[in-house]
Amino acid sequence: MSYKTKEEIQLDIEFHKSAKQKLQQAYLAIADGGVQSYSIGSRSLTKHDLEKIRSEIAGHDKAIAELTAALNGRGRRRAVGIVPRDW
Repeated sequence: MSYKTKEEIQLDIEFHKSAKQKLQQAYLAIADGGVQSYSIGSRSLTKHDLEKIRSEIAGHDKAIAELTAALNGRGRRRAVGIVPRDW
């Protein structure tokens, strides 16, 4: 488990927000039908990549939520399973 300072966490949040914003712009440009492909840096996305773009946006949303929780002093959410037994 890696421990980060608040400044490092804030930088990670800003990175994910910036990446999410660029992906949203690409998604909207392709979805509106104005373009068939879109480039972000060295990556090129086509109309067929809309589902992939949407999943990447969701991944950035999840990362932002986890980092924000860590910044506010809360840990990650944990799943707890309960197994009922009939004795």
